[in-house]
Amino acid sequence: MTTNHIKGRSVLFIGGTGVISSACAARAAALGADVHLLNRSVSAARPVPEGVSVITADVRDADAARAALDGREFDVVVDFLGFTTEQVSRSVALFAGRTGQYVFIGTAAAYQRPPARVPVPETARLHNPHSAYARNKIACEELLARAHHERDLPVTVVRPSHTYDRTAVPFDGGWTAVERMRQGKEVMVHGDGTSLWTLTHHTDFALGFAGLLGNPAALGETFHITGDEVLSWDEIYRIVAGAAGVDEPRLVHVPSDAIAAADPAWGEDLLGDKAHSMVFDNTRIRRLVPEFTASVPFTQGAREIVAWYDEDPARRVVDTRREAVMERLIEAHRPRWAVSSNDHR
Repeated sequence: MTTNHIKGRSVLFIGGTGVISSACAARAAALGADVHLLNRSVSAARPVPEGVSVITADVRDADAARAALDGREFDVVVDFLGFTTEQVSRSVALFAGRTGQYVFIGTAAAYQRPPARVPVPETARLHNPHSAYARNKIACEELLARAHHERDLPVTVVRPSHTYDRTAVPFDGGWTAVERMRQGKEVMVHGDGTSLWTLTHHTDFALGFAGLLGNPAALGETFHITGDEVLSWDEIYRIVAGAAGVDEPRLVHVPSDAIAAADPAWGEDLLGDKAHSMVFDNTRIRRLVPEFTASVPFTQGAREIVAWYDEDPARRVVDTRREAVMERLIEAHRPRWAVSSNDHR
């Protein structure tokens, strides 16, 4: 039996056309919710689902958002665009007293790196000195916890990890690494390639997420929603390579600290997230949404990604700046046996 608390109820997505939110909006609509998107524009890559209406306004402009909503109330408000306490404070002021549930999209990057234990539960310490994005999300959660306890704001926090759709190559630099693999060039992998990672297809995430909407048991609670398939980064590169028609990618391992020294922004993403093995305990979401299951393996997801990029050559953009960084680091960290082998070609 499907957990459905939102049939016939009004749900507002702040955002609704992103990688995660598009699938969640489609799932909510399929369950019979009256779904609205508050967005300043729509996405060509992710069309608005049939039956979903768009309220055109920029949530960052409080006066414009207030005028567009025109005193309307919603059973559920889902905030996909709250990244700072200032932004979330404005949303709380806008929706407090006008919704039965305010769902905040946090991030699993907020969990302590490296984790104290795996699988990581929702009660794990929130602490990430390497990532400004994660620190801002933690501060937003703290603000909402106060609003929940002091102002009775009906808050639910959801922390996605690495969630993807067909448009989202799982590598920094987007399509760059895939293009290099197709050209037979070496590709940089952070660390020694053995750290474990969890990738979640956006439709799988939406299956668990929709069961929280309008669910009284979710109020005042926090959930992460991730897949159960655990892959090393070497495996992830090889799966994408296979989907792209490459039998064996040429992987060169580079320490994350070295990448951070060469490119601080790239390093922040690694040291604050991907460099560490992250596996999650999904007991809490399954307890509330028993039908939640992650049914899309990454082998299928990788095929979807490559097929989407191959549909239009304009999508296959190479990040030349990052590729230059990659080239320098590969040259500096290529194994000596590989250098010797290259010399005798």
